[in-house]
Parts: sequence; C-alpha cells; structure tokens
Amino acid sequence: MEDLQGYVEHIVFRNADNGYTVLNLISEEDEITCVGIFPVVTEGEILLLHGEYTSHPTYGEQFQMKSYETKAPEDVLSMERYLASGAIKGIGVALASRIVRRFKKDTFRIMEEEPERLAEIKGISERMAMEISSQMVEKKDLRDAMIFLEKYGITSNLAVRIYQAYGQEIYSVIRENPYRMAEEVPGIGFKIADEIAERVGIRTDSDFRIRCGILYCLTGASTLGHTYLPREELLRYANQLLGVAPEHIEEHVMNLAMDGKVELKDEGVYAKNFYRMEQVSAGLLHALNETYDVTPAKLTQAIARIQKEEDMELDEWQAEAVRQAATHGLFILTGGPGTGKTTTIRAMISYFVGEGYDIFLAAPTGRAAKRMSETTGYEAKTIHRLLEVNGAMSEAKDDAKAVGGLFERNESNPLEADVIIIDEMSMVDITLLYALLKAIGPGTRLILVGDINQLPSVGPGNVLRDIIASECFPVVTLQKIFRQASQSDIVVNAHKINDGQHIVLDNKSRDFFLLKRYDADVIISVMLQLVKQKMPKYVDATPYDVQVLTPTRKGLLGVERLNGILQQYLNPPGKGKKEHQVGERIFREGDKVMQIRNNYQLEWEIRSRYGLAIDKGLGVFNGDVGIIQEINDYSSTVSVLYDENKLVIYPFKGLDELELAYAITIHKSQGSEYPAVVMPLLPGPRMLMNRNLLYTAVTRARKCITIVGDENVFYRMIDNTTQQRRYSGLKERLKEASLI
Repeated sequence: MEDLQGYVEHIVFRNADNGYTVLNLISEEDEITCVGIFPVVTEGEILLLHGEYTSHPTYGEQFQMKSYETKAPEDVLSMERYLASGAIKGIGVALASRIVRRFKKDTFRIMEEEPERLAEIKGISERMAMEISSQMVEKKDLRDAMIFLEKYGITSNLAVRIYQAYGQEIYSVIRENPYRMAEEVPGIGFKIADEIAERVGIRTDSDFRIRCGILYCLTGASTLGHTYLPREELLRYANQLLGVAPEHIEEHVMNLAMDGKVELKDEGVYAKNFYRMEQVSAGLLHALNETYDVTPAKLTQAIARIQKEEDMELDEWQAEAVRQAATHGLFILTGGPGTGKTTTIRAMISYFVGEGYDIFLAAPTGRAAKRMSETTGYEAKTIHRLLEVNGAMSEAKDDAKAVGGLFERNESNPLEADVIIIDEMSMVDITLLYALLKAIGPGTRLILVGDINQLPSVGPGNVLRDIIASECFPVVTLQKIFRQASQSDIVVNAHKINDGQHIVLDNKSRDFFLLKRYDADVIISVMLQLVKQKMPKYVDATPYDVQVLTPTRKGLLGVERLNGILQQYLNPPGKGKKEHQVGERIFREGDKVMQIRNNYQLEWEIRSRYGLAIDKGLGVFNGDVGIIQEINDYSSTVSVLYDENKLVIYPFKGLDELELAYAITIHKSQGSEYPAVVMPLLPGPRMLMNRNLLYTAVTRARKCITIVGDENVFYRMIDNTTQQRRYSGLKERLKEASLI
C-alpha cells in the first residue's frame, strides 16, 4: 500500500450513483490519473490517497485508490487554488486571489468563524459573505456525512439525498431509526434501510422494522398489480420478510391503521394512497354518469346522417353504442379485434362534432395514440400529454397527492372539453385513472374503450374490468366480426383463442403461421431469418418493424438473451458506429431501445430539418420505443429518436432507464401494433403461459404473426385459463359509491 498526496486538478469522470471517479491529481508537479470510489470530491481539494499503482491496458499507469482522507489546504497557494476551482459558488479566480491576498494563511478560519470580515474585500457584501461561510460549513458537514454514510454501504447519490433530507440530524436517524428513510427519502426502500439497521445493531423485532416491513410488502404488492392484499397473505409475506411471528405483525397492522398509514377494508389491507385513489375515482366516475335527454327520433336521424356522411354501415350494437354515448355522461365500449371499435369511435366522434362539441382523444401510449389518430382522422394524444405532465416530483407523502402533482391539468385546472374518448383502457392503471378523473370537470362526457381480454395494466389495479364488472354504468360489447376482418386469420384465430377453441395449424393461412421447432437454438436461427429476410419482404416493412414478442425475460428464449443475439444480427459493430457499455449491456448507434420506466422529468424536443427545436415537452414513458441516433463520448450522452420525431438526450448515468427492444415481453407490447410479430414458444411457468398472454400476443400483429416453437405449448396455453389473481377493490368502491 502506497500513499499519494496532491490536489484535484480535474475530474475526468464521475458516476453519481456509486461515486466511482476518475480524476487527475497534481502531486509534486506530476499529474497522476487516480481511480476509485470517492463519495464526495471537488476540484481544488487536497487529498491523501492510500492505494497502489496499476497499469490499465488502454489508459496506462493509474493510481488505484483504496481509501482516502481530505486535507485542509495549509499553504496560501493551496487555499487560493481551492477557492478558484469553483468549489464555492460565487468565488472565481480573481476574487479567490483577493481573499487569500488579504487573509493569507488565516483565510479558511476567517471564512468559517468570522465570515463578516469577508465584507472587507471589494466585491463581497455582508450577505454574500454569510452565503460563502454557509457553503464552507455545509461542504465540510456534507463531506463528513458522506464519509459516515459510506461505512454503511450507501452510494454517494443516495447519501446526498439523505443529507438533504436530514442535515445534521442524519447521525441520530441512522443510529436510532434508519427505517424513517424508507418512508421519507425517495430511492431508499425497506431493504436498504434494513441493511443499515443490521449494521447499526437494531433488533430484528424492532417496532420500527416491523412497521416498515409491512408497508414494504404492500408497496411490493403494487408492483405485481395489486392495490391491496388480503390480511392473511400480508401476514404471510411479512413473516417471510421479517422472520417475526404473524401475531406480532398483526398487532402492528392495527397500529398502522390507527396512525392512518394503512386502510383496513373487509379482509383486505390497503396502503392508504391506493385506497384513497380507488375511493375518489369511484366517486368521480359516478359524478360523471349523468343522463341526457335526447329523443329516439333525433338519435335515429343522427345515426342515418353519420352512416351517409362517413360512408359506413353500423350494426345494431354499434348503433346502440352511439345512442348510449349520446345519452350518458359515462359510457364504456368493449369488444375484441375486428368487431368495429374504431368504426364506432368514428361514428361517436361524428355525432358529437355534429352537435358542436369539443372532443379530446387519448390513449395510454404514444403508439396507441398515433394509431388512434390514423384511424379516426382526429388528433389523439397520450393521456400524460393530455394532462400536461409538468415533470414536478411532488414532495407529498400521500402518493395520491403526488400523482396529481405531476400534471398541470387537475381539479383546479380541468380539461376544457365537452367529450373525452380514451382508447386501450385495459392498459390504464388506478394511478393514471385517478389523475385523469381529477382533471375532468362536471358536465364533460367520458367514453372508455378497450378489450378486457387483453392483459391487465402493468401498474396496479384492474380498472377496465372492475368498471364493467361493477354494472354501475352503460356498457356495449361489440360481438360481430366484420367481413374484412373475418378474412384475417389473425382476427378469427384471436377470437377462437379467447373462446378456448383449438386452431388448425396447417400453415395454409396467409397471415397466421406456426413453424414447429423444439430446440431453443434452432428456434432462434429460424427467427433470425424471419426477422431480417422473410418477414420484411412479406409485409413490406423494415426488420426494425418486425417485433419479436416473448413470454419471459430470462431463459433461453427470454428477452435478455434474445436482444443480445438480435443486436449482433440486425445492428452489428461497424466502423464509425459508436457504442457505450453499461454493465453487461452494449448500446450502439442504430439500436432499437425501449424506455422501461415512467420519467416525468426527461425533456424531449422535435427538431426541424435544420436542427432547430420547433416543439418541446416533458415525459418519456414505460414502453416507449425509439432508435439511438448518436452516442457522444465528449458530452457523455446518448440521443434517442422516439415516435412523432421526439428526440431525447440521455446522460450516460441515465441509461439504466433504457434496454434493447429487438425483443420485448408480451406484457410490454400492450397498446402497440406491429406489421409483423414473431413469437418463440417453448414450455414455461404455467401461471405465465396462459390464454390471456397468447391472445394479447396474437392481437399485436396487424399483417402477419409467425410462432416458432412447440405446438403442444400453443394448445396448452389456449386451454390454460389460470391467471395470477389481482387484488383490486375498484369494483367494490364503485358499488359502495352507488349507494350514497
């Protein structure tokens, strides 16, 4: 182990999440590249490093830091260098020189203990003097806190958040109740708090730990689609997590209910925020459900006009949908593929336009909104854009309030529309429904359109199914498969799958194929030929338009393995084609990528052909797919072009929100439609490999679907109606609200 002392001349690279840093250190006039985990460091600081010299194959000799100490600058030159580095806001090179020239070796003591004397320097007011002193003290306190937190394995990024939340109280929080952080600091959940508590020596049966563990179980349940858990299941999960007797846990469930942290309803336990969202949403849905007096004769006349003007022929159920939409403030339209939902939407729009109403159209995803625009001829937006996402990260501890705080449109600033039509409602979860309903004013009509046989939303709740099952509102289910759709085996077979019928797989179809293969590597070889060569020609599209859909993330035919193979085949390395590695993943210019979580603060812009921004906005959402345009090593950024020509620039540290999208899970494909779909199929978990999943995959294809794999698995999926149950209480909240 060697020691190396010097000042930080330049920070070359820094990972804010884990503190990994590459910096240039000036030591006795030599410039040395140093690497290691520095929780907090700024240019100009003097460091004493403990470590050893190593040789990097690309970057040459480096000093690998194992531990380090921050040294206070002792000589005048070091003090001036530190102040001139920009470490203290408001002090530049010239001002640093004047301060040090005046106070010499006493500079730092005066800045910390007698800051008012800084006002003796020309250009520094008394107020500025106090701000400079405050920064000096805060930097010292932050540095001490970061070093303290590092002992508990906390990354520098999280350490800064913790310090910002608690300041000097941080030491008592860590030693007495680190579980507070799980509730109060974004990014710190139960597991991190529990690891810290174990290191501190807090007992496993601590009241703080049990309460936090219960809330963690409810939060974890929401990631599986539940808005609550039955009490017995909650006790079982919490027992497995905490290793504490169920009766002791139940006592704390009651205490949390008394404290307003959870809601007990029948035999279910809700996190308070989800109960409130369901309860408020139920009340708002009923409030919209007004009836409007329109005579049958007027409706008959209007339907005749619509059919003539739009050159369409409505069946009895489509005509009934127009009547219900015209006479109710809330209406639900549902039906499978090819049953005329789009035609019915166009008919409803024609009716309301004829009445002089302002209409807004929206869908959960950009692709679904784009398709809605193309099929109706009217502009459709994503629900997030309709609500005018503002990117604000609400500080509210109540998540229901936090959701509302993300949007400009809310109860105080409602949407200015007479009619709002939402398509692909099966994708809408309870949090988005809550935000949407809060933004709809009295007298606005709401029409919800969707297919309840699709997979449920990724987020918590079972919104469309619960609303229909409540039987509180008018619903029309379209059933007739129209002639043009009936010529498509995709549509016909989708309905057969939904009805549990076995399909003849003789490959005589023009758009529905199953190629029998039973070995994973053989399946992949066939898929590669289909994606790059055969399917693009068959459906008149590019290889990037052909989407591989697979049931699983892991395994021989999972997303993670397939994406690596497809990337090498569809976008191999090339001269002048830049790439950037994140962990085991490689991103390359030209790659097809997907955003994997909602980010309300990411900026996008649409540029003209000359590179000028002609539109800007906020928000990139889970499931959005784009193409990497540029990887810029100088600015450490990756540029991705999404649908509607939205360009988003990611810093390298933000690439954990992206993954390759040559292959995606069927769950992630919800709301999207592709010219062609290729689906590998081998045996998998019974709970996953069910009819619902197969139906969703088949209905994603517009022109052709080719399944490559085991036909016995295909038939077993048709027969398997088992689905993981979702615990969702919106249906019950709607029935309760109907009695008020």
